Amino acid sequence: MLHGVGGNHASWFYQIAAWRNQFQMVLVDARGFGNSSDPERLGRSAFTEDLVALLDDLDLDTVSLIGQSMGGGTAIDFACQFPNRVSSLVIADSLVGLELPRRLADQMQIVQQRTSGLDQLGRVLGRSFIVRESAMATLYLQIAGFNQYTVKTLVGEQKTHTPEELARSDVRIAFLVGEEDVLFPPEIVSEVVAMVPGATFYRLPATGHSAYFEAPDAFNSTIGNWLQEAQET
Repeated sequence: MLHGVGGNHASWFYQIAAWRNQFQMVLVDARGFGNSSDPERLGRSAFTEDLVALLDDLDLDTVSLIGQSMGGGTAIDFACQFPNRVSSLVIADSLVGLELPRRLADQMQIVQQRTSGLDQLGRVLGRSFIVRESAMATLYLQIAGFNQYTVKTLVGEQKTHTPEELARSDVRIAFLVGEEDVLFPPEIVSEVVAMVPGATFYRLPATGHSAYFEAPDAFNSTIGNWLQEAQET
């Protein structure tokens, strides 16, 4: 499980409670996040290599990957480089790591300009959640406070891949996005999904950029069932 910029291993507490008897779970702290340091300041440039080293150390040859936001970039890069090691791939609230066609890239640039002035909560949580669950919104900020890096200080770049490259990996893929995600609007995500034949697409209502945190029951049942089906096929 690969977190976003505002997360770390502690972010997945809802998923631990829901899936601990169903799946073996590995909660990764990317370097510079949670309990992982980054003295060399390699940042994103080392994320995929770090994941390879971790899975090798754990003797895990084949895994299902869940990548949230920034973590989606690591998951996509890993799946494109090592498709034989990925049984299924979940990209949650993310197009990170994908090289988009010019028209969609231009749309995403407009989105980035539109959201650049938002505070952290305005970027990562849906409007309705912030109003409805103010205590949980505060908890999100506290978890993010464990990290060395923020979205403004994160260094390094990851490799990018086209949707066509991702499709050629022949990995079973699901995309999930919240209806209120201001960073990766569902309308744009749905167009990208259409470029990956066979990919599944889920949209969660009344949910922003952090579906796993804002709507855990819906996220856990949707993705849990999809992963279970993947294991049985």
